[in-house]
Amino acid sequence: MKRELALEFARVTEAAALAAYKWVGRGDKEAADQAAVDAMRTVLNGIKIQGEIVIGEGEIDEAPMLYIGEKVGIDSPDKERYSQVDIAVDPVEGTRMTAQGQANAIAVLAVGNKGSFLKAPDMYMEKLIVGPEAKGVIDLSKPLMENIDNICKALNKPLNELTVVVLDKPRHKTIIKDLQDLNIKVYALPDGDVAGSILTSVVDSDVDVLYGIGGAPEGVISAAVIKALGGDMQARLKLRSEVKGVSLENDKISAYEKSRCEEMGLRVGDVLKMDDLVKDDEVIFSATGITSGDLLEGVKRKGNIARTQTLVIRGKSKTVRYINAVHNLDYKPEDIMELVK
Repeated sequence: MKRELALEFARVTEAAALAAYKWVGRGDKEAADQAAVDAMRTVLNGIKIQGEIVIGEGEIDEAPMLYIGEKVGIDSPDKERYSQVDIAVDPVEGTRMTAQGQANAIAVLAVGNKGSFLKAPDMYMEKLIVGPEAKGVIDLSKPLMENIDNICKALNKPLNELTVVVLDKPRHKTIIKDLQDLNIKVYALPDGDVAGSILTSVVDSDVDVLYGIGGAPEGVISAAVIKALGGDMQARLKLRSEVKGVSLENDKISAYEKSRCEEMGLRVGDVLKMDDLVKDDEVIFSATGITSGDLLEGVKRKGNIARTQTLVIRGKSKTVRYINAVHNLDYKPEDIMELVK
């Protein structure tokens, strides 16, 4: 994959963030989603790639997302010469945070060579993520506290110096209490496990571990960026009824999830290691802040001038770039201008 594509993919998340920003604090998460999706799709279709969305949110979520199997890239007679790539997207990670004007909403995507990303349905995924210094010591088939002990040994840290990110959801209430009872520092994020996962592996972050059950799309995106940064991750697909409880609706969705997994050659509950999630480190990851948070500054806008901050990581070279861009929205291409102004 050509390295100059990194800037092209940065433009994708910038456009998505600018489009979603119009809906920050307006209480309509579906509108924010739709705006970011439209912007992301428009820019992707202007890039010289043969791309396929392999991880999206177009199967269960009622919001209009880029769907699994969708083809993207510029339609040209020369397209057979373009890179064939798999793309994992989350146009707005943190739709609720965007709608409520809260911190840590980002637009994200990860791109790899064709066949390099796990193809999974849009369902729940249990995740355990650590940075490079604890690589090789995690095992999701073992109890969480045994993993915590092994991580502490690898990091040469006592329990009271360990920092764990967990999504602040009812399903994690007992886990958060158990960790805090051991005097472990817990950052309970309302949403945003991609941002949380990155914090385990970047310089100048005090986060050591991410654990919890979130979305599979975010899980594969997290795996791509963690592999690029040299960290480690294991995961398990979970049925909706396992996470949300038994009901007629949840059982119906779970049956569909199980059948989709079987179609894709996956088994619910199997431990997926890093190489199962992402086959190689030739990946490009891009995230642009929508609202300011722990990882990135959000969009700032005055009139038709907007500022964005984007994190771009290229796995092959392990290069991490922060791009601070100033956009004059009057000079955007017409199809983008109508989405972001």
